[in-house]
Amino acid sequence: MIDKTVRSVAEALADIRDGATVLCAGFAMVGEPHILLDGLVEQGAKDLTIVSNTIGRGREGVARLIELGRVRRLIVSWARSITSVGFEPLFAEGKIELELVPQGTLAERIRAGGAGVPAFYTATSVGTILGEGKEQRNFDGRDYVLEQAIVGDVALIEAWQADRWGNLTFKQSGRSFNPIMAQAGKLTIAQAEHIVALGELTPEDVHTPGIFVDRVVHAPYGGDPRTEEARILERSATR
Repeated sequence: MIDKTVRSVAEALADIRDGATVLCAGFAMVGEPHILLDGLVEQGAKDLTIVSNTIGRGREGVARLIELGRVRRLIVSWARSITSVGFEPLFAEGKIELELVPQGTLAERIRAGGAGVPAFYTATSVGTILGEGKEQRNFDGRDYVLEQAIVGDVALIEAWQADRWGNLTFKQSGRSFNPIMAQAGKLTIAQAEHIVALGELTPEDVHTPGIFVDRVVHAPYGGDPRTEEARILERSATR
């Protein structure tokens, strides 16, 4: 019987190794696997390459991993946050590497990795610092930069619903980076707000088929699901 559910976050993350490339899904505060990221903080893996939309916020998730010195390299679209505290000092001291990637290019590099496409050409970044040193070709009179696909050793995913086969449904904007990262991870671990019975998800409900998912952990948020940034902004607005 196929059953990809695991009993705990610790069990789901147990074999993530030092030096792993970790795809962390989410768009700003939506669709982030907060509980899995907290578990990765506890798990202890270090020397990580983190692929994410942002560097995180406050002292939670990706930002906490950075602050603890557990991240060697970042591949992100946004490297500034009004509440992040760890990244800039480490970057200024040369203790962390940064690769900035335009958001659309980042998404396509991840999608290509999941599709088995090793690289592709894009006009984005031509003539900019981000395009320097990369192979370029001209097609029909326009210049393009070659971008390599991204494949993660691990993908951390947040889903709204999952069944025991690993079929996933995402809610609203939570569908942004989650599906493509699920496909691009060699090991894909999903936290799910709801675990439903097999057959309860209709074909239209399945945004990521279980073939791309290795482990599912039931992780209802409970309490206040907002990140530290939301709470900080709320406090600031009342002052």
